[in-house]
Amino acid sequence: MALGAAGISAESVSVSLDGGPVLRAVDFAASPGSQVAVLGPSGCGKTTLLRSLAGLQRIDEGEIRIGDRVVAALSFHAPPESRGVGLVFQDWALFPHLTVATNVAYGLSADQRGRFSFGNRRQARATSHVADLLDMVGIGDLADRMPGSLSGGQQQRVALARALAPKPSVLLLDEPFSSLDTNLRADVRADVARLLRHLEITAVFVTHDQDEAFVLGDEVAVMRDGKVVQHASPAQLYAHPVDPWLARFVGDADVLPGEGRGDCASTAIGRVPLQDKTLGDVDVLIRPEEVVVEPHGDGEVVAIEYYGHDAVTMVRFASGVEVRSRTTGAPRFAVGDSVSVRHSGAASVAYARPAKK
Repeated sequence: MALGAAGISAESVSVSLDGGPVLRAVDFAASPGSQVAVLGPSGCGKTTLLRSLAGLQRIDEGEIRIGDRVVAALSFHAPPESRGVGLVFQDWALFPHLTVATNVAYGLSADQRGRFSFGNRRQARATSHVADLLDMVGIGDLADRMPGSLSGGQQQRVALARALAPKPSVLLLDEPFSSLDTNLRADVRADVARLLRHLEITAVFVTHDQDEAFVLGDEVAVMRDGKVVQHASPAQLYAHPVDPWLARFVGDADVLPGEGRGDCASTAIGRVPLQDKTLGDVDVLIRPEEVVVEPHGDGEVVAIEYYGHDAVTMVRFASGVEVRSRTTGAPRFAVGDSVSVRHSGAASVAYARPAKK
């Protein structure tokens, strides 16, 4: 099924709800055929951004474009049905009294639905389109089933097929996998990611789950307090977060106090190479997988978390500074052991520490 992908963008978009700002001059863009995850904690504005892109929420300031067309501005608001977007809701919003096939048919235009529901010479074409969609999302044998008889993963695929039915230029998905259990969520989101990349459709996912954002997104836009604080590839976000909050939000991270000495910093775990030359008091980003723990030293193992495939060892120094080390396999040390710690990773990020008042 060929889809005509379009880019979608928001420029300086602001939205206030109940008298308070929710989006604060947000800039956001997804290029044609790309998959972009919007990641952030609860209440950061990510769902409001998605609703604004879809046309379900009017904006107070700024501009939204789909392709070359302005669909929202201060004095203009194109309705959702004219924007050429598909929307997959968090709860999937299936009609419980309709079959799977008829649910999917409701994604078609009103004219197309009439052809599918009531029959005429072109009914076969609409029926074939719905069947193709169901086959594409892997549930072609469930066309006559009712939603209540389906698993959560199957219901999610019905919702996706319905959103794809009118061949949208942009697909918007609001926490589409949050209602699934952990194991099923991983399988379904991997299948969906492969399908959307195969279709080359522009897709914007909203999620609060960092793992999900990194799996789904060619790029990830991280939001905080109504703003996009960084928009980059998953690898760039992980290696070069713009501030300590984001470093901790997109993965396990410790931020250690240190002294910048040009291309390295002196810290509680010794010398750490830096990406940029820095002088003075800094906070240095340390990822647990870059920390090596060795026997004997001035650190003490205070906690161990064993996950089967890997283990995290927490070490505390007399100064009160704590750092974690992540290694594959079983733990090598026990709580109470005296150890030394060193950094073994690539050059790290340092953040200038605000001067004390």
